[in-house]
Amino acid sequence: MRLAERVQDIGTETAFEAAARARALEATGRDVIHLEIGEPDFDTPANIRAAAKRALDDGWTHYGPPLGLPALRDAIAVDATARKRFTVDPDSVVVTPGAKPIMFYALLALAQPGDEVIYPDPGFPIYESMTRFVGATPVPIPLREENEFRMDVQELRSLVTDRTRLIIFNSPHNPTGSVVTESDLAAIAELAIERDITVLADEIYSRILYEGEHHSIAALPGMAERTIVLDGFSKTWAMTGWRLGYAILPSELLPVFSRLIINSVSCTSSHSQLAAVEALTGPQDDVEAMVEEFRARRELIVHGLDAIPGIRCLKPHGAFYVFPNVSGTGMTGPQMADRLLSEAGVACLAGTAFGQVGRDHLRVSYANSRENIGRALERIAQVVAGGRVSIAAATPRG
Repeated sequence: MRLAERVQDIGTETAFEAAARARALEATGRDVIHLEIGEPDFDTPANIRAAAKRALDDGWTHYGPPLGLPALRDAIAVDATARKRFTVDPDSVVVTPGAKPIMFYALLALAQPGDEVIYPDPGFPIYESMTRFVGATPVPIPLREENEFRMDVQELRSLVTDRTRLIIFNSPHNPTGSVVTESDLAAIAELAIERDITVLADEIYSRILYEGEHHSIAALPGMAERTIVLDGFSKTWAMTGWRLGYAILPSELLPVFSRLIINSVSCTSSHSQLAAVEALTGPQDDVEAMVEEFRARRELIVHGLDAIPGIRCLKPHGAFYVFPNVSGTGMTGPQMADRLLSEAGVACLAGTAFGQVGRDHLRVSYANSRENIGRALERIAQVVAGGRVSIAAATPRG
């Protein structure tokens, strides 16, 4: 079979590969602590599940409008207007099966061979992968530890050329948990307006924030008409398997996204969308409790990693990841990740899964219980100290 050349440029999301290796190790009877996947370890709240069941019983099992059900687009517009602090028209909202299609459609709509896309390094690997797939040139903007893993806006300015079509940033940030400041947003906005560049603002973790309030770049003067706001339901309401994302778009992109949706996925499942209406409009107690639990886990894992000789760990301001520097142990991130899984049964990701800046780092998800985080810290300390890790057999799955 002769494959098209463009498929050679499609990367992958290493977290799924790491999870597969960890599950294979578990299948041999080893006990593995999972700190690799970016997925809340909480159940979808009961009121949301109940809304989906009602929708199924009421017959919401057929095709819906390509851009999303009016009820959900309305609910997103009301919620986004309040939380993101700019006026959102329901007609500017597009609902998709997961948030990744927003990235893909944005790149298909705006970038082509000869164009450049600036994206964060480290950053979500799909940014670079999909940029290459559409034939454009990915241009990494380094997020350095000494700058708390935030963009250096002067360096960003130096990377912009006449070929730059899109600037992508993510706040709160995966994999580091950093948050873009208001002054950073203002500088990015000034540059985007000055050079007539569209911005993709990935705000999927905007509700998982530990200090201050979320600020959207689209709320700044002149930015709503040049910003694609990406958000969704996976992280905030523990709905990863539901595959529900959305975008708030400039008007010029709406017909393009509509055609891309029709040509790819047709629409998003109707009963899931009605569950999402309940997520936005129903009680938020479960979300608040989840964020508070993540806050406690953050303290536990940051202090625990900092206490291990050779490891230093910045405290994240959002999301549910830490990005510790392990260079003081004499190992790189990939070496450490391999040893932790094979010797200690701790599954995490090498920082290089998110770009070359992460060579000396790990990404560790604290979307696991405090008990398991404590056990993982003990095992990490043993590996760093060169000791033998005793791993009990895994509990058989029922």
